[in-house]
Amino acid sequence: VQLVESGGGLVQPGGSLRLSCAASGFTFSSYIVSWYRQAPGKERELVARINPAGSSSSINYADAVKGRFTISRDNAKNTVYLQMNSLKPEDTAVYYCKSMGTWGQGTQVTVSS
Repeated sequence: VQLVESGGGLVQPGGSLRLSCAASGFTFSSYIVSWYRQAPGKERELVARINPAGSSSSINYADAVKGRFTISRDNAKNTVYLQMNSLKPEDTAVYYCKSMGTWGQGTQVTVSS
């Protein structure tokens, strides 16, 4: 089981990034996938979660990102995405995906002018 995140980087406030989480080694389409983030000195927190079918009724977001972030999945590509718009400095963190009890290695997102 492996999860590999990509797409992080440095972006100015108000900018956008799209993170990807590529899965392998398990039946990806059968599992919930979540994005978490951890800022320096803070606990890891849930950002968004999507159910296996990806139906909009079963997607959850943290209050801090509602209306700015969108989670989606492509089961044919074994990949989950996190589209992040209107980024703020407080979104700076390492972003991790999680599924089937497994964590990816994380990707750094830095929002700074």
